[in-house]
Amino acid sequence: MARIRQTVTVGITALAVVAVAAPPASAVTTTIRKGSATADAYSGNVRASLLGEATVTTSIGSGSCNQSTMTGSINSNGSNLSISGVTFNTNGGPCTGSVSSTITPENLPWSGGNVTWDAAHTGGRDATVLISNFRIKAVVDLLGGITCYFGGNLTANGFNGDNPSRPVATNNQAQVGVTNATVNRLSGGNFFCPSTATVNATYQLLGETTPGSGTYDQSLYVTGTNP
Repeated sequence: MARIRQTVTVGITALAVVAVAAPPASAVTTTIRKGSATADAYSGNVRASLLGEATVTTSIGSGSCNQSTMTGSINSNGSNLSISGVTFNTNGGPCTGSVSSTITPENLPWSGGNVTWDAAHTGGRDATVLISNFRIKAVVDLLGGITCYFGGNLTANGFNGDNPSRPVATNNQAQVGVTNATVNRLSGGNFFCPSTATVNATYQLLGETTPGSGTYDQSLYVTGTNP
């Protein structure tokens, strides 16, 4: 039964993130722009789309999803990152592992996140990400359904589309990379649920050229001033 637990964590991979963000530092000014370092500021809707697979690893196994999108909005100064829509699956069906699992978001929108320019470019990144107050339910198709809950805050690295350190070099859009991030189990689930899981995933990030159109075709770029 131990390997059951690895599958219930698969859906946490969708939390990799939908923008390049982290808690704001008072000495740094962040600006999200329309595709280049000198373009106009961008504020509005954003969509993150999974590049490749998102994986979750625990001490008892691992699992993956190969399709995921997240939609939300953010201000041009990086504040008020809010996620209002989340989907994740494998080829249109449940995420895979030792058994299948159905993953659904709870308590949307997930508000309180933000974007911050990383003046030090730690690890080659351009910014850091904070997604706040997320909550995910995972139901494993076994013994009538084993339910687990995960949530809290998740951080990630943000990369502009021309950054040679971006995780997927063949993609020239802004990217959000979640690397060995730890997420925690919440109360209310089955005792088979693991207490933590390690997440790895990369998302492409786009905005809307026409606000409110639902067409995500606007490249994004993060700039800032050094302290």
